[in-house]
Amino acid sequence: MNSILKNWGGPAALVGAAIFGVALWQQPAESAEVAVVIEPPAVDEPAGSEHAATAIFAGGCFWGVQGVFQHVKGVKTAVSGYAGGEGRNANYEAVSGGDTGHAESVKITYDPAQISYGKLLQIFFSVAHNPTELNRQGPDSGTQYRSAIFPQTPVQRSVAEKYIAQLDASHAFKKPLATKIEMNKFFYPAETYHQNYLTLHPSDPYIAFNDLPKIENLKRIAPDVYRADPVLVRKGL
Repeated sequence: MNSILKNWGGPAALVGAAIFGVALWQQPAESAEVAVVIEPPAVDEPAGSEHAATAIFAGGCFWGVQGVFQHVKGVKTAVSGYAGGEGRNANYEAVSGGDTGHAESVKITYDPAQISYGKLLQIFFSVAHNPTELNRQGPDSGTQYRSAIFPQTPVQRSVAEKYIAQLDASHAFKKPLATKIEMNKFFYPAETYHQNYLTLHPSDPYIAFNDLPKIENLKRIAPDVYRADPVLVRKGL
C-alpha cells in the first residue's frame, strides 16, 4: 500500500478531518468498508483427522486481513507476506511498486477440526475485504492489492471455485466477484514490522479507519468463531 496513504489515513476526506482538528480514529466506522452477510459455501472441504492446514488469501492491505484472521477461533497463526510473484522481489519496497506480480497476502495455519476452509472463505469474502473491487481495496490501488486465493490443494481450489460461482449466482454482492484463483504460488513472509500491526498500532489512522471496523464486524456477524484475544505472530517467525 502507498506509504503516504497508510501513514496519513488514506482518503482526502480524512486528511480534511485532521485539518479541522478531528482525530482520524474518531471518524464514524460506517465510513470504512462495511461487511456483507453471506451464506456459507454449499460445498466445503471434507472433515479429516489432520489438525493443521494452510490457507493463503490476498485482500488488500495485509494489516487488516491478518488482524481479522488472528481473531478467528481455530486459526493457529496468521502471517503477513507476499504471494504471486518471485522470491527475489518479495519485499515491501519492491512490492509497493506494483509490478512484481506479488499481492500483499496472509498465510493462515488453521485446525480443520475447529474451522473449515469454507468458513475461512466466508470470513474472507464477508468481513476481511471487498471481493468485488478489482486491483484495489479502500484507499490502496494496484495489482498488489488484488483479491486473490492461493489454494494449497486441489480440494481447496474446488471449494473456492464453487463458492465464487455460488455467490455470483445468488447475487450476494452488488457486483460480480473480482477474486482470482492462483495456483502453484509460493508465500514469502513480510518484514517483522508488518506482523501484528493492527494489534500493535490500533491508533494508527489507517488502522482505526480501515481495519478496526472489520474486527467489530467479525464479532457481530460471526460471534461463534470470534476470539477476543488475537493469536499473534511470534518474533523470529
